[in-house]
Amino acid sequence: MGSIAVVTGASSGIGLAAARALAEAGWHVVATARRPDAADALRQVAMEQQAVEVRALDVTSDASVDACLGSVLADHGSVGLLVNNAGAGHRGTLEQLSIQALAQSMELNFLGVARVTKAVLPGMRAARAGRVITVTSMNGVVGMPFSDAYNASKFAVEGLMEGLAAVMREFGVHISVLEPGPVRTAFFANLGGAVGNITTDDPYRELIDRYNAMMADLGGGGQSPGSVADLICQIAADPSPALRYQSSEQARSIAAQKLVDTTGRSILTATGALLQP
Repeated sequence: MGSIAVVTGASSGIGLAAARALAEAGWHVVATARRPDAADALRQVAMEQQAVEVRALDVTSDASVDACLGSVLADHGSVGLLVNNAGAGHRGTLEQLSIQALAQSMELNFLGVARVTKAVLPGMRAARAGRVITVTSMNGVVGMPFSDAYNASKFAVEGLMEGLAAVMREFGVHISVLEPGPVRTAFFANLGGAVGNITTDDPYRELIDRYNAMMADLGGGGQSPGSVADLICQIAADPSPALRYQSSEQARSIAAQKLVDTTGRSILTATGALLQP
């Protein structure tokens, strides 16, 4: 393809796999991380793949986004593909969360996506070409227990991209969201919030311990980051990509259940089952 792809959150997991897969598919990849000096695996990929370059990008900082994307455009002239992957989970139900924790989740997972996307859209619109693939989550489709801040940020991203998609298609720019189910990454181990910080008298202790155990089992049996990266490459190569993709049959079945059931009753039954012994 020869065009420029920017991948955020490329230090590990899906972002790292996507940087490698896109380079192998013919893209020149600008793989970004908040701290490239600590991203050993990413720097190793860049050493192995001539088509991968590493740059610093903190999606929560206007100055960092402006500097990084400004330098990419100055060096390469245009961006043909943006993969929004940077983000982090946050565990806890609303009563356990501070307003600051909610704000931090929105800042990274929602406003971070908005900042980077906003930076590449003018060039794509002017060229009447380009595509944005945003890795959201099944949490952007179904609100999972004890993930209130993460759910909110991912629902917000889905709304942003769904509203943007119809407008940008008029300018030849394709917007897609990718909703993975459980993926074998460090995601579950890196959750913030109330995990490991629950007092013995917390009324939610038994429920969240039960839910954490269930999620750990799901994460261990999830799909590989490479399989999600392969789907990102397929979306990037599709001349007429869809708005919404799920990365596995499990994820598709959950999304289908939500879309068919307008009342949400079956979703509450399904998510509530995750809290049962």
